[in-house]
Amino acid sequence: MRTRRISTATSLAVLFSSVVLVGGVANPAAADSSKILPAASVGDVVADGVHQRVFISDPTSGKVLATDYSGNVVGTIPSLPGVTGLELSADSGTLYAGVRGADAIAAIDTSTLVESARYATGADTEPAYPALAGGKLWFGYGAAAEGNIGSLDLSGAEPVVTLDQEPDSTWYSAPTLASKPGAPGTLAAGAEGQNPVQLAVYDVASGTATRTAQLRTGGSNLHDLALTPDGSQVVVASGAPYHHQVYRTSDLTPGTSYPSDAYPNAVDIAPDGTVAAGIDGWYEPDVYVYKQDTTKPVRTYDFPNTGNSSGADTLEDAGLAWAPDTSRLFAVTVNSYGVRSLRVLTDAVKSATTVTVNAPAKSERGKKLTVTGRVKSEGAFPVGAKATVTRTDIESPKGKTLPAVTLKSDGSFSFTDTPTAGGQVTYKVSYAGDVAHSAASGSDKVAVSRAATSLTLNRNKALYSYGTDVSFTAHLGTTYKNRTVELWVDPFGPDKPKKLVKTGKVNAKGNLSTTVDMTRDTTVTAVFKGDGRYASKTVTSTAYAKVRVSTSVSKQYKTAKIGSTPYAYFHKKTNPVFTTTMSYYKNRSHKLSLQFYYQGTWYDAGSQYFKLGTNGKSIVTLTGTHDTGYRMRVRASYVNGTSGDTVNSNTNGSWKYFIFTK
Repeated sequence: MRTRRISTATSLAVLFSSVVLVGGVANPAAADSSKILPAASVGDVVADGVHQRVFISDPTSGKVLATDYSGNVVGTIPSLPGVTGLELSADSGTLYAGVRGADAIAAIDTSTLVESARYATGADTEPAYPALAGGKLWFGYGAAAEGNIGSLDLSGAEPVVTLDQEPDSTWYSAPTLASKPGAPGTLAAGAEGQNPVQLAVYDVASGTATRTAQLRTGGSNLHDLALTPDGSQVVVASGAPYHHQVYRTSDLTPGTSYPSDAYPNAVDIAPDGTVAAGIDGWYEPDVYVYKQDTTKPVRTYDFPNTGNSSGADTLEDAGLAWAPDTSRLFAVTVNSYGVRSLRVLTDAVKSATTVTVNAPAKSERGKKLTVTGRVKSEGAFPVGAKATVTRTDIESPKGKTLPAVTLKSDGSFSFTDTPTAGGQVTYKVSYAGDVAHSAASGSDKVAVSRAATSLTLNRNKALYSYGTDVSFTAHLGTTYKNRTVELWVDPFGPDKPKKLVKTGKVNAKGNLSTTVDMTRDTTVTAVFKGDGRYASKTVTSTAYAKVRVSTSVSKQYKTAKIGSTPYAYFHKKTNPVFTTTMSYYKNRSHKLSLQFYYQGTWYDAGSQYFKLGTNGKSIVTLTGTHDTGYRMRVRASYVNGTSGDTVNSNTNGSWKYFIFTK
C-alpha cells in the first residue's frame, strides 16, 4: 500500500523518560505529543486505523513495536531478525513484515499482536519490502548485486512464492516497493541509496510483473517513495535534489514537485491525497504537509531539540505514516543520544491558526474598554465564523463567558466590555477550528484600577522579655466583598521559615489577631489579597525578643550586704566561679563583663566572650592575683551579632556583686 525502506543504524537507543511537548499554534508547529520508543533502529512505520495502532519495525533489535494512537507501546513482536518493510492487509487484520535475517515474510495478527504465520522465500533471498497489489504480496529481495522482485500468492490452499519477477537484473539490491488499493494493478519500485536514483513501474494485474516504465533520475540516495491514491503519480524522497520529486507512473515523466528543504528522506500520502513530505534537517522544519498537486504547504512541523547537539531532533528515514482518516500524522524522530520517539501530530491537514488579542494595558473599573485582535491562518474562514470570549478576573477565577465575536473576512474582530472587577483582567479569545483551520487561542491582560484600603498591624518595634506571649492584631479598613486576612509569622534565623499561622475573616471591628511566643525577634505579616473593588495590601510588624540570661556566683565563704546590695565574700586566694545560663542557639556565646568600684564610680575591668554549651550554660573561673578591699561586679550579656547570631535583641543580665578579703 505504501513504500518502505530500512534504517540500518546499529547504535542502541538510550531510554529516557517520556517527554510530552504541547503543540504551539504558530507555523511551523511543534509536535502535539511525543513518547520514547524502545527501539535501536527504525525500518518502517504503518498505521492501523481499525485497531488504532501504529507498527514500527526495528531491524537492529529484530522486533516490531505496536503502539496506540498516543504513542504508548502496547505490544512487541520479537524474533524477527532484520525485519524491515511492513504492509497492512486491506482489512487491517494482518501485518506482513519482510524478515531479512530469516529469509521469510512474517504474518502478524493485528488483534493479538503475535506472529500467526511465516512464509519462507528461499535461501539467501533476504526479503525486505512487501507491498500488496494485483491480488498478491510482492516483495523486494536480494543482497548486493542480487536485487530482484518476488511475489507471494496466498489465495490457494498453499502459499506460492515466485522469484525473479524482474528478469533484466534492473536492481542492484532489494528494491523498495509501493502500492495503493486505488490502483490494484500498479507497483512502483525504487533503489534505496542508489546514485542516481532508479525508478520503475510495473503492471501486476495479471499476476506477473510487467515493467511499463523505467527511469534514472537526477536525484541521489533514495530513502522513500509513495503512490498517490489513484496510482497516477509516485512521489520520491531522495537526499537530492532538495524537494520531493513527482513522476507520472504512466511514463515516469516529471510532474509538479513539492518544495521542502535539504535532504528529503520520507513521504507518505493519505487516502484523500494529502502529502506528508519529510526531511533530515537540524535547523529547518522537518515535515511539510501539502494538498495534492499544490506547492504551498498547509502545515509545517519543526521538531524540538531533546539531545545535546546544536541542532534539533531529526526525522528518521521513511519515518512518516498517516492515520487512514488523516486525524493524525505519525513521525518517528531520533535525537543526538540515539533516543527515538514517536511523535503524534494532530490537525496536520489543517492550516495552523494563530490568535492575537490586543487589550489596553490599563483601564478603570466600571469603564467600557475595547479589545481588538485577529484570527489568522491560510485561506478564508467560513462566513459567519465566530470565536468565543472569556474574561477571567478576581471574581471569576475560572472565567466568565462573554458574547462570542464574529470574525470579519480577514479574521479580525473587535468587542467592548465593562470590567466589573479590578486587578488583573484577562481576555481570552478562542477559535474552535473548522475543516480547514486548526483550533487556536490567544489572550491579553488589562490592569484594572481598584481603590486602596487601609491595613495596619500593631507591635512594630516593640521589645519583649524572652518567652512573652504577644498578641499581634491586624486591622482591615473598608473593602467590597473580601474580609479575609492572612497572618504570617517569620521568626529570625534560617532554621525557622515563614509560616502561615492564621487565615480568617476579620471581626466586626475589622480585627484579626494571633499570639506569638516571643523567643526570637519576629516579623509578622498581614496580607489582604484584595477583591473586585479594593487592591491587595500587605503590611509587616517586627517585634524584638530578649534572651533569658542569669549568672550565679560560687566558692564564696559568706554573703553579706554592703548597704542594701548583697555581696559574695571571697578570700583572696579563692578563685570565684561564675555560672551563666542563657537561652541556647547554635554557636551562641555570651559576653562576661567585670567592673570595679572606686571613689563612687564603677569602672570597666574588662570583658570576654565565652561559648555556651548545648545545655545553655557556661562556667568561668576568675583566676590571678586578687586585690583585697575592692568592690567588684560581673554580668553576662547577649550582643546581637557578636554573640554569634542575630535572632535576638541585645540583653544584659543583672549584676552580681563580690569582694575579696584576707
